[in-house]
Amino acid sequence: MAVKYLKSLELRGKRAFIRVDFNVPYDKSMSITDDTRITATLPTIRHCIDGGAKVILVSHLGRPDGKVVPKMSLAPVAERLSGLLGRTVLFVDKPIGAGAAEMLAGLKDGDVALLENIRFYPEEEKNDREFGKKLAELADVYINDAFATAHRGHASNEAITHFVKECAAGFLLENEIEYFRKAMLDPTRPTTAIIGGVKISSKIDALKNILGRVDNLIIGGGMAYTFLKAKGYDVGKSILEADHVPTAKAIIDLAIKNKVNLVLPVDIVVAPDLDSADKMSLARFDAMPSDLEGVDIGPESIGLYSDIIRKSKTVVWNGPLGAFENPAFAVGTNAIAKIVAESDCLSVIGGGDSVSAIHQSGYADKMSYISTGGGAFLELLEGKTLPAIAALDK
Repeated sequence: MAVKYLKSLELRGKRAFIRVDFNVPYDKSMSITDDTRITATLPTIRHCIDGGAKVILVSHLGRPDGKVVPKMSLAPVAERLSGLLGRTVLFVDKPIGAGAAEMLAGLKDGDVALLENIRFYPEEEKNDREFGKKLAELADVYINDAFATAHRGHASNEAITHFVKECAAGFLLENEIEYFRKAMLDPTRPTTAIIGGVKISSKIDALKNILGRVDNLIIGGGMAYTFLKAKGYDVGKSILEADHVPTAKAIIDLAIKNKVNLVLPVDIVVAPDLDSADKMSLARFDAMPSDLEGVDIGPESIGLYSDIIRKSKTVVWNGPLGAFENPAFAVGTNAIAKIVAESDCLSVIGGGDSVSAIHQSGYADKMSYISTGGGAFLELLEGKTLPAIAALDK
């Protein structure tokens, strides 16, 4: 794709309309409890300020279903952003059209404004072309820096691009594109994918696509038991998607066909349930007790996975390897995170639970890149073209 990046834009005196992802969590008093998504976009915003642009930000928050929901207002975000930037951010609570345009008319070069929650408008999620045209009337240049919503074709990331001549990816979106390209499209080999999480059903297309691009596929987490069942082993009370056992078998066969080394756990930490860490024990993959469930990979599996990772030049990781929410069952995930962090590989981590697990492990700052998108990252792994990125292809 011919996607233009932010540094190639001339910004001085122009209205830079930036789609960001400020979908941050609030507590009951509407105070922001985690501003990571706000701070992630600061490099793009500051670049535009320093470049002399009039910055207009647009984001969604929550799922108001096209209605005005006061508890999903972005007003607290405008306040937090003002503090982070050290300047007043104008909060535009007037409707898109004459009201918003009137408030924005007074912006000077270097000023910043944030529009109210774009999902208060039903036209947003319908990718309404006329609504996109209205948004474009507020823009001289359009910049998308919201990777987490890139797999959704909405008015603020797709329709608008038909009416703005210059469109580009912000720094955050540029990183997402470039690191994914380095990891999956043009990797330094050997390349290893680590795929975990609970269900194989949510990652079928990703697994099939990955098998044409990697040398090793390491499987962990709850989905490993569906694979073990496909190989004829009993998995006790472990998570099992019985209707996807044939799918797992097909993926195993595809790995053999593509000469990919597909690796499953050889020893498993088992327990009566996820709340019984005091009763956990170790079992072989081919001798799992019928009354226990798998909750983590064991030490031999950690060693096996570690040997493969140490020999890899590129590692892509999606999904934890155990029930990491309980620290007692996070040993495998943490150990593999340590190995990835200490290796000299390019490491790209993506997916909501994966990101949470890596941050919990304490090795997040040692990874090459941690993606900001859950569903968007998974769709890239599936080989799909994301609508919001395709829209930037001019």
